[in-house]
Amino acid sequence: MATPLTLSTDRDADGAPRLVAEGEIDLSNIAMFTEALTEASAGTREPITVDMSAVKYLDSAGINALFNHADEVDRLHLIVHPFLIRVLTISGLSEIAVVEAAAPPKDEG
Repeated sequence: MATPLTLSTDRDADGAPRLVAEGEIDLSNIAMFTEALTEASAGTREPITVDMSAVKYLDSAGINALFNHADEVDRLHLIVHPFLIRVLTISGLSEIAVVEAAAPPKDEG
């Protein structure tokens, strides 16, 4: 059974593609996540934003998918839950993508 993951696409204020992920990203749903990354880019090298501010778990399959996608676009911008900053820094993804911590929800301080 796949781990719950909700994905949606839209556009940033500047018109760049944006993928929003909520849930957990792991081997059980990586095909869905990878397909959504590809669809959001629509076959171009255009910069893309991936909002993972509501993702608190990302396994190595998810990190690999992000690495692969970073190679396919001109700029990969990740907005991530603060829990993920350390793992993305240690993995080296922050060296090839823009990684920023999402602002905490107002009720978390």
